[in-house]
Amino acid sequence: MVTPQYNLELLEEITSSPVEQDLGSILDMMRWAYSYFNASDLYYGHGHDNAWDEANQLVLSALALPVDVPESLYTSRLTLAEKKRIIAMVEQRLGLRKPVAYLTHSAWFSGLEFYVDERVIVPRSPIGELIQQGFTGILRSEPKRILDMCTGSGCIAIACAERFPNAEIDAVDLSVDALNVAEINIERHNVGDKVFPLQSDLFTDLPRDRYDLIVTNPPYVDQEDLAEMPEEFFHEPEMALGSGIDGLEITKRILVQAADFLSDNGVLVCEVGNSMVHLMEQFPAVPFNWLTFKNGGLGVFSLTREQLVAHRHLF
Repeated sequence: MVTPQYNLELLEEITSSPVEQDLGSILDMMRWAYSYFNASDLYYGHGHDNAWDEANQLVLSALALPVDVPESLYTSRLTLAEKKRIIAMVEQRLGLRKPVAYLTHSAWFSGLEFYVDERVIVPRSPIGELIQQGFTGILRSEPKRILDMCTGSGCIAIACAERFPNAEIDAVDLSVDALNVAEINIERHNVGDKVFPLQSDLFTDLPRDRYDLIVTNPPYVDQEDLAEMPEEFFHEPEMALGSGIDGLEITKRILVQAADFLSDNGVLVCEVGNSMVHLMEQFPAVPFNWLTFKNGGLGVFSLTREQLVAHRHLF
């Protein structure tokens, strides 16, 4: 087991306390975990933005209970084995600052649950809101062919398959490890006849197909931000986060090639997060359509095929 490096005083307190004897119910364990999370230096940004929601997910997942379990069960007493399992997960969260999603192997995106482990980043893209809205105002018609570039866990591709049941979706990633996780999720959601995982370095190994929608959440963290990220992010694969000094190395490659893989009315939707600042500075003449979100999030733009062709020389 990896040696804990963080919140050592809290861990010592837990070890020296008779937690298993003092706490009895599901709610007891939720409150206990919540208190320790609040007393710690944890960062929340991998599916939840606060200590209570993380404590809730951890405890329920440790007990193999769904997130919508009736609250009347919160008073249920736990076995000694169940309490030990929860305590061990809380100790890992505190001592390693490992995201809860990796401890529970569960993350939610666009209203769907996905398997995740440290081969992929934890789903958290605001693109999920666009999918649920059917990309209203972005697409001219319902897409028949969709490309999810840099698919990771496959969450975007699978969510698109749920939203557009008549579409075929290619889920592309360079990482074989990531594609193996995507395949787990494709099977779990029973969309193997709609979503097809493909290994490629962006467009390099893809047949010259035409997509109505290319949606991508590529690595986009710039060098400065990558060095200053909270510890939780260093449990994620680095190749899925960083993209050069300005965070745009991969995005620029996508901008150059995307038009060749889009149908006449096709659209590119791309997330660049905080690196939107660099993108606007470097390409002030490009009419990026920066999208807004009700549920929070920024740094996602759309460009039509026509716009990509017209400005390709700038990229």
